[in-house]
Amino acid sequence: MPGTLLLDSEGLSKLYRKDRTVVTLVQAASEEGIRVATSAMTTLEADYERVHPARITWILSRVDVCDVTKEITDQAAALLRAHHLHGHKYAIDAAFAAIALNAPRPVTVLTSDPEDLTLLCGPSAEVIKV
Repeated sequence: MPGTLLLDSEGLSKLYRKDRTVVTLVQAASEEGIRVATSAMTTLEADYERVHPARITWILSRVDVCDVTKEITDQAAALLRAHHLHGHKYAIDAAFAAIALNAPRPVTVLTSDPEDLTLLCGPSAEVIKV
């Protein structure tokens, strides 16, 4: 596969809500054979209020939902230690960054939090604010 487009909670929320920019990016990635993915934790974190459950099911059937395994959480903990971060404020971002670091390259991350994810992913991912 020629890379990965990774959606954080805001990216996934905007896809649920049919945000034109995110829908266009996801559609273009899919057409180019780029893997579109998110994390299992992100599916819980995303804003799904006012979104029909059938739409969520349909979207998630077309997105690769990555498991948050012990290996991912170990890598996330190492990222937090390396950047002197801790606590729940950074935990989900760190797990998400660990998934990004293990994804097929090149990796593009759609996020509402570019500062934290740029820090945690380093130069391994292009981080785009949505």
